[in-house]
Amino acid sequence: MAVDLSMSVLVVDDYNTMIRIIRNLLKQLGFEHIDDASDGSAALEKMRHKKYGLVISDWNMEPMTGYDLLKEVRADPNLSQTPFIMITAESKTENVIAAKKAGVNNYIVKPFNAATLKTKIEAVFPDHVPA
Repeated sequence: MAVDLSMSVLVVDDYNTMIRIIRNLLKQLGFEHIDDASDGSAALEKMRHKKYGLVISDWNMEPMTGYDLLKEVRADPNLSQTPFIMITAESKTENVIAAKKAGVNNYIVKPFNAATLKTKIEAVFPDHVPA
């Protein structure tokens, strides 16, 4: 995998079990620095205090959704370049289109496995060559 496994990854989901699953999948892939947040506003707060190499966020959360988080991240000049992968249980075409328009780097529909996550992450970092 031509991705920097030492970068910090932020997992955003309001469901603790899902955070645990994604964290375990990321660890299987070799990532070591994984933080989590329970909704978009908590994630935004963390992102303003620490640089993340990747954000993996669920779409459906309260009070701030992953979609709203994505729009906030893209609107913030300090965060706008952060790679962002959206996860959702809904594969509605309009959601995919809305996320793409808002600047998402990739999109994963639940359920998914480590191989899917690896493929989606690699697609976000196509030009990254390990040192």
